Parts: sequence; structure tokens; C-alpha cells
Amino acid sequence: MTNHTIITIGRQFGSGGHEIGNRLSERLNIPLYDNNLISMAAHELSISQEAAEKVDETILGKFLSAYVVNMRDYTVFINDSNESVPLSDKVYEVQSSIINRLADRGPCIFVGRCADYILGDYSNCIHSFIYAYKEDRIRRIMKIYGLDSRQAWDKIKKMDRDRKTYYEAHTGREWGSIEAHGMLFNASLLGVEGVTDALEAIYRKWEDSAR
Repeated sequence: MTNHTIITIGRQFGSGGHEIGNRLSERLNIPLYDNNLISMAAHELSISQEAAEKVDETILGKFLSAYVVNMRDYTVFINDSNESVPLSDKVYEVQSSIINRLADRGPCIFVGRCADYILGDYSNCIHSFIYAYKEDRIRRIMKIYGLDSRQAWDKIKKMDRDRKTYYEAHTGREWGSIEAHGMLFNASLLGVEGVTDALEAIYRKWEDSAR
């Protein structure tokens, strides 16, 4: 358990959740952990970052044992019961350990990676989920990736599907629900700046209360 405050951010693809996390990190002067958790996990597992990225926030690794796969890309691990463990499970296990260690170290922000579930025993966690209207998400992804509207929507649907499946498979909770995340913010109504303001205010109030 910790006395400092942790923020976790779940997000729909294209909602601006990652930008909100970056802005909060700058305002609060606390670290943000997102894709860098992949490189940390890859280092601990002695695998390539590319291999870890292939199963990050997807459920691909759950089905690897049913197929003939390239062993250079997908390492099979053996657990204490001498059973093979898919790479996705091992990456999740190691990332979970890393998240717990980082949360113990001091205040920080986690984007994705089931951090809200992993840190479920921590009392000082602000668990948030960022969503936005379809049209706003499409415009955002079009701008970021240089796609047309159809391509952007196809990418959004795929990413959301992968995140939902990954989250629900590991947690047994409904991705994007108030029961799972605690605080839901509509970035279309509040704007990225408004959501950032709200989370900053909540964080500072929690930190003041802990003193």
C-alpha cells in the first residue's frame, strides 16, 4: 500500500487519453508509464521489444498454442508446473509486477495495461476512462495518422476491439464501464484540456487529504 496518489487511464482509441496523460505528467511533474512498460517487460524477459509489442494490449498470445508459430518471434515459457506459457501471458505477468513496483516507488500515471485492475488493492488510485464521440475520434485519428475517414474508423474499431478483448480476458470486467474504472470522462464534451483540469484537481485534492 502507498500514501501517494496514482492515476490510471483507460481510453478509447482516438479519444485523446494518451495526450491527457502526457499533460497531467507535465503539470504534476510525475512520470507517465505507457509504451515504456513494454520495453521494461521485454528487458526482464530477455526478448525483443518487437516480440513484446506484438501481444501488447491484444489477446493474440492466448491462441498461439493452437498454431505453428515462428519461435524466434514467440518465445514459449515454462512455469513451475512445467507447463508452457504463451508470450502474452508472460508479458502481462511481468508488466503487472513492474506496475506494482513503480506504484510503490511514488506517484505516477499509467495508461492502459489493465493498471486499474492490477492496482486494485491500492487505496489511493484515481481510476479513469476517457471516451469521445465517434466523429471526434475519427477526426483525431485522421489528423494523427494521415488517413481518410473510412481508414480512420476501421483503425479505431480494430484498436478498440483489441483493447476490449485484452482487458476483459485479463480482468473479467467490462472495458469502459463505470464499475471497472470508477470515473468516466467524455472528452468530446469537456475537451482534452477540461478532462486534464478535472483529473489534476482530483489528484491535488487527494494528495492534500493524504498529508
